[in-house]
Amino acid sequence: MTVSLDGDYYVRFIVRNVESSAGRRHGLVYSLTLHGPDKGILGFDNAHPVPPRKRDEPHDHLHVGDTVKPYDYTNAGALLQDFWTAVYSLLHERGLT
Repeated sequence: MTVSLDGDYYVRFIVRNVESSAGRRHGLVYSLTLHGPDKGILGFDNAHPVPPRKRDEPHDHLHVGDTVKPYDYTNAGALLQDFWTAVYSLLHERGLT
């Protein structure tokens, strides 16, 4: 699902059920991203492990620009809340809210 926010900014959600595994204990593969005129600027996903996490630990992580850090996934509701909080914070920093 893709939703336009304001001109050049939009969000994209990709979510699907999978069998639970070491990296995806909650049984979801997800990517929630904010895109702008300067490409993807924010993203929460679990596509791969991020150091210091290993292959058998949760893959959940957060991208802000070129920075990637682990994200502590608790449930889908918290993920959505954290994503939208980060989106509005970045848009505010850019003077768009």
